[in-house]
Amino acid sequence: MSAEQSVRNIGLPWIKPPNRKCNDPLCPWHGKLPIRGMVMEVRVEKARMHRTAVVVHEYLYYDRKYMRYERRRKKKHVRVPPCIDVKPGDLVIIGETRPLAKSVSFVVLGKVERR
Repeated sequence: MSAEQSVRNIGLPWIKPPNRKCNDPLCPWHGKLPIRGMVMEVRVEKARMHRTAVVVHEYLYYDRKYMRYERRRKKKHVRVPPCIDVKPGDLVIIGETRPLAKSVSFVVLGKVERR
């Protein structure tokens, strides 16, 4: 990339790019990592690993037998680019990407502003 790094168009116009710049090749904004598949809003649970965080995806599942919804949750490992700062409790938007590690197939695209 040039000295003045430009921000890539990731194909999701409602997500704002981060203010900071980075030179990470696995950043969807400043590197070459493509986004495909699902986009979710999740909550960060842990951010102790190097450039990786654990998030909790909570969703409703309809049980046909009892004709009602139940709450379910899944923990996912996500890649955190250096240009985005996350801490436990933050709401973030993640996007699916190619497998980056054994359990990492999502990357953080941005933080959700709290109102």
